[in-house]
Amino acid sequence: MKRIIIALACAIVAPVAFAQTSTTTTETTTEPATTTQTTSTTYTAGTVTTYEPGRTVIVKGEQGPVSFALGTAARVVDGAGKIVTSPLRAGQKVRVYYTGPERERVVERVVVEDQD
Repeated sequence: MKRIIIALACAIVAPVAFAQTSTTTTETTTEPATTTQTTSTTYTAGTVTTYEPGRTVIVKGEQGPVSFALGTAARVVDGAGKIVTSPLRAGQKVRVYYTGPERERVVERVVVEDQD
């Protein structure tokens, strides 16, 4: 009887003792996505209603008054591209060239169309 119990115990344990294990390693690599963003320059034409040098200019155009924040890179020039040193006055006709959407507009230049 001992032999039968030992034989049964060996028969039960043998498959587990000789079982093979396998390990699979998976490596995932991702490349950073490249994005291309194009910006276009847009302009608004109208007359100056308010001007604070180095800060803001409000231009009244066809869509109504539009406020622009003037950054350090914004420059005020005449139609020939020469820098205008005198401050803008209310009533002057200008074109404000800017990039970006409405809330993130960046003014590139303000072109004075009439210099009285």
